[in-house]
Amino acid sequence: MLLLVNGLGGTPLSELYILCNAAYRRLTDSGLQVQRTLVGNFTTSLEMAGASFTVCVLDDEIVRHWHSPVNTAALRWRV
Repeated sequence: MLLLVNGLGGTPLSELYILCNAAYRRLTDSGLQVQRTLVGNFTTSLEMAGASFTVCVLDDEIVRHWHSPVNTAALRWRV
């Protein structure tokens, strides 16, 4: 499962991580396995306060792609 916490532009990153932690705990307490989390301002709305959550079920092929190195303007990580 993928958990994406997207800030809308006006919410501090520290608060987005607090939201992510709460959502992660809620999902795992329900017996779900979160395989990947992303936290940041990916799709914003002119400094609007708030955040959105996206939860996606991932199959093995998609997990393999999520764990691949990424180097774009919006996302960067190495495995």
